Amino acid sequence: MKMPAAVIRDKIRKSGVISFARFMELALYCPESGYYETNKDKIGRGGDFITSVSVGSLFGELLAFQFAEWLQELLIAGQTPAAPGRLSIVEAGAHDGRLAGDILAWLQANRPQLFARVEYVIVEPSARRQEWQRENLKLFSPQVRWVSRPQASPGAPLNGILYCNEMLDAFPVRRFGWEAAKKAWFEWGVALAGENFCWTRMASPVTATALLCPPELERVLPDNYVIETSPAAENWWREAAGMLSHGKWLTIDYGLAAEEMISPARTGGTLRAYHRHRVSNDLLAEAGEQDLTAHVNFTAIQQAGEAAGLRTEAFCTQPQFLTRILQKAVAEKFFAQMDAKRLRQFQTLTHPEHLGRAFRVLVQGR
Repeated sequence: MKMPAAVIRDKIRKSGVISFARFMELALYCPESGYYETNKDKIGRGGDFITSVSVGSLFGELLAFQFAEWLQELLIAGQTPAAPGRLSIVEAGAHDGRLAGDILAWLQANRPQLFARVEYVIVEPSARRQEWQRENLKLFSPQVRWVSRPQASPGAPLNGILYCNEMLDAFPVRRFGWEAAKKAWFEWGVALAGENFCWTRMASPVTATALLCPPELERVLPDNYVIETSPAAENWWREAAGMLSHGKWLTIDYGLAAEEMISPARTGGTLRAYHRHRVSNDLLAEAGEQDLTAHVNFTAIQQAGEAAGLRTEAFCTQPQFLTRILQKAVAEKFFAQMDAKRLRQFQTLTHPEHLGRAFRVLVQGR
């Protein structure tokens, strides 16, 4: 089994240089040995980073409450298959299946009639991650199925909910720099200096339009200003939107609107490496051993969904989204007992010094 660093070196030796997007793809998703393929315990306090899911079950329970409300709206509107047809909840980027388990457990306990109609679909191309998910979802195995890519079944339109949590930030990104003297953008690629990876400029043409950068802003950008784009994430979002006949398409991730991302104050871009809860700007080090993520450009994702015929219903912060759900849940006598454990979870999910600072929520529908 070749490790990602060896695979990347082979690719560079054949072509002389590869895009950073290709470097990131191989480091994270190299078959059998990529970062996301090797260890399901990278998330949590003992891993490299924490997520909303690893905080505790409250996050999934709040999502389940909201999903139940949306699914009930579809039933009332008559936009569901006739019985015994099922409603669908489709999750992409399920990692080890813990969030799916939290959602299904809450629905089973609190909305049993709705739970009986729900088919939970996990979009997962990795056989290894499917194994982790099947193990954690054994209790719900009759209602869960897996697909390798987002696609609608012929003659069986999807009515329900599509969602992903902290997935779009892990799509490979292209990295661009600004050459102030020439008033031109260039793309950063990865080459070799001996056995070490190093940055190099690529010859690919780049336009400001492709980067959603206003020309008037270019005049004030400093030399070597950096920005990232993720055509892969945008294309995936657009493709997945094609699955949805009636329902919601939701993503929760850390990111910004385009006008926030392109700021003279943010000179180094948003790409970061994470290892054992430490943040690093050394993106080319330890390929396959550290996580690589970039902020999601929510403007680009929103536009991709709208191009596929979806309407944008909400773009807000995670604290705003979860607080609204909790208020409705308490009013309807769910979560009436906010004990100390639940309260700590909610504070971690919403406080600006924790997960509430950078996370945004985009909801689109059809």
